Amino acid sequence: MTGGGDEAFIAAVKPLVDAMGGEMIPPDEAGTDDVVLSWEGAGVVAVRLPQLADSLDHILAALERRKGMPLADLDRRAKQEIVRSLEARGAFAVRHGVETVASALGVSRFTVYNYLNREKGS
Repeated sequence: MTGGGDEAFIAAVKPLVDAMGGEMIPPDEAGTDDVVLSWEGAGVVAVRLPQLADSLDHILAALERRKGMPLADLDRRAKQEIVRSLEARGAFAVRHGVETVASALGVSRFTVYNYLNREKGS
C-alpha cells in the first residue's frame, strides 16, 4: 500500500473491508480474485474478499458484538429478526448456512426453517 494522500482513502475504506471480513493488501500482491481499489487513476489498495462461509461466521460475530451478548441468549423475537436479516443478506445460500446460524442462535435447524417459513407466510 502506498503512502501520502492515499492514506486517507485507505482509512475511509477500512471500516467497510473490516465489516465484510476482507483483508487489505498492497495492489501489487493482488490475485485474480482480489479487488484492486483505485484512487485518482492509480491502484491504492487491494481487497482480498473472504470465502462465503467465512463471511457468515464474520457476520454472526459482528451481530454478537453489536447485541453485546451471545446470540443464543437473545429472545425468540430477536432471533427471528436476525434470521430475516441474514436471509436478506443471502446467508442461507451458503452451504451449511442454516446449520451455522442455528448453532450461533442456540436453536435447531428446524427452528431456523420455521423462522424462515414464518416470514414467507406473513
